[in-house]
Amino acid sequence: MSIPSSLLASESITFEGAIELTQSLLSEIEADRLSQAQIEESVTSLVKTQNGARGFFVTYLTTEDGRDADRPSPGVTEALRSAPEIVAELLVKNLAMSAAMVVYHSRHQSEEMAAGSARVQDRSRNLIKILQMPACQTIASQMLASLQNSSGEYEEFFQRWGYDDEQKLAIGSAVRSAIG
Repeated sequence: MSIPSSLLASESITFEGAIELTQSLLSEIEADRLSQAQIEESVTSLVKTQNGARGFFVTYLTTEDGRDADRPSPGVTEALRSAPEIVAELLVKNLAMSAAMVVYHSRHQSEEMAAGSARVQDRSRNLIKILQMPACQTIASQMLASLQNSSGEYEEFFQRWGYDDEQKLAIGSAVRSAIG
């Protein structure tokens, strides 16, 4: 059975379009209307572009009732392995950003927001562990080096988001726990 074209991303998909497509895809997955091959085909079409991958992850990792995000299906994991350069960087950055946001939201007594960030952190870590992609290890090592030396590949990333020392400690801990 072929997958509906509405669940396939074009090369020119926008970030917003990728969010909408992922929401539709997750509805189909939750309703058990797709085979693993169809899920893989849809997710592969999303993660082959930066906009598609960003839209996929922002939706997939944040959905509240996401059974698949908590226990990723073979279709999703195989699709993510199809684009290691894009997927690895986004996963490690999502792990880092969510770890920093747990600290931020906790400071501001926003427990619901902190719980949402913790969920994204857990799901990102879980995917990194499941996928076992060398690219994740490389990016995580570069990120840890930037944290340690206040320079390097990811220092600009930390500066752009204005992370303070406590947030950087949380990021380091989260990244180390993901790569073992």
